[in-house]
Amino acid sequence: MLAPETRAPAEATFPATAHVYICGVRIDNVTKAEATARMRGWIEERASRARAIYIVNTHTINLACELPGFRDVLNAGDAVFGDGTGVRWAARLQGVRMRDNLVGTDLAPYFFAATAGAGYRYYLLGGTEPIVRAAADHVVRTYGVALAGYQQGHFPPRENGDVIDRINASGADVVLVAMGNPVQERWIHDNRDALRVRLCVGVGGLVDHWGGALRRAPQWVRDRGFEWAQIMLQQPHKWRRYLVGNPKFLVRCVREIRVRRRHDTHAAR
Repeated sequence: MLAPETRAPAEATFPATAHVYICGVRIDNVTKAEATARMRGWIEERASRARAIYIVNTHTINLACELPGFRDVLNAGDAVFGDGTGVRWAARLQGVRMRDNLVGTDLAPYFFAATAGAGYRYYLLGGTEPIVRAAADHVVRTYGVALAGYQQGHFPPRENGDVIDRINASGADVVLVAMGNPVQERWIHDNRDALRVRLCVGVGGLVDHWGGALRRAPQWVRDRGFEWAQIMLQQPHKWRRYLVGNPKFLVRCVREIRVRRRHDTHAAR
């Protein structure tokens, strides 16, 4: 149970808010439908610079607190969406109800369905060669999207220019970048000016899910906020991220709330 001074107010009293700051990371508070409308608008506007979307969870935010410059990379994105129970819990401490859980494994299929017939072309970047090849086949068969191409995500820096050239030559509208945090966000941030695409989205382990390397947790597990446990069971090398990282994240959020309340109290005097 939360201590009295940190207990979130009842959900019914939560005000509507466009965004929330968690450990200094600005997260947009939108539904899947609103996120889809925003993404579609950016594709259609044909801007000269690729738009960047990042999806953050507790691990991403921990990295933003620990890695120099990473918080600035996230906040330079055109949109940052929240993924997971930890983000929702942290928002509730501030009296904000997150309107949706925008995990990439749900958002991408939702976007495919909502924009069916629009003719958007996608490029997959991430995973190993066999995994991304299997993911590409799965996406075409399952969702019927037009795939402009795919590329495994493990390449040396000297090949980066060639990767960008292949993406640009493919005619893709959207690049789904699945390199993991913080690599994918930094790659998007560093290369968005050179990419002739409309939208870059950091999607983490999505290619591994599509390619068969990871199995999605059952719906009842997801509904109870324990999808991270399913991932840890399949990727035990990530145990520290969850068993150490999750408590560290909660401590950071509680400390942030207490500092903010002390500041507000002093400002009101």
